Amino acid sequence: MLDAVASLRQTPVQIHALPQTLEVLSQHIFNNIIWPDFSSIPSAANPFMRFCPLHVGEQRATAGVVVEALPAVHTVPAVGYAVRGQDRKEWWVFSGDTERNPAFWGRVNELPVAMLVMETAFSERESALARRSLHLSPQSLLAELRQFKQRRCQVYITHTKPAETDIIMGEIRDLLAHQFAGPLDEGPPLSIQWLQAGQEFTL
Repeated sequence: MLDAVASLRQTPVQIHALPQTLEVLSQHIFNNIIWPDFSSIPSAANPFMRFCPLHVGEQRATAGVVVEALPAVHTVPAVGYAVRGQDRKEWWVFSGDTERNPAFWGRVNELPVAMLVMETAFSERESALARRSLHLSPQSLLAELRQFKQRRCQVYITHTKPAETDIIMGEIRDLLAHQFAGPLDEGPPLSIQWLQAGQEFTL
């Protein structure tokens, strides 16, 4: 991407990420061994790329959109995101790669959420692997959603292993219809769908 756009820009491409993530990029990718250090090319004063540390809870605004970094629980430093248009009140929320995460729900329940995107990487037959790799499976997904206080929000599932998408979504439907047919707290039942490539949403 930098090769494609660098000559067309007057300012550096800004890379926003956790400090730990930027350190990994600097040491292991843009290290003049794997890839050139674009943060110092053509010069340190005027590079093609600039690292911008981002911290959990911090908000950034650009091009009419507000983005907040949300806490995630993963094997490597990670975040989720809440995004909204500057002229809108409701947020689009993405969990990022995560396992059980009370801090995430603590913040999300403070926001008016229009759409929630949750990772569910593994089916129940690989739930032990999901726990070890700090991902969700259908059972742990529904356990997490018990903490979500907003019932009229559309929930989408992403990051499913490609060969297991149908299995995962089937297990989610079964859990909603049987084990969770009683009170998933009070209020209307959650609507949970698979987030498909090509779907578009307006912030």
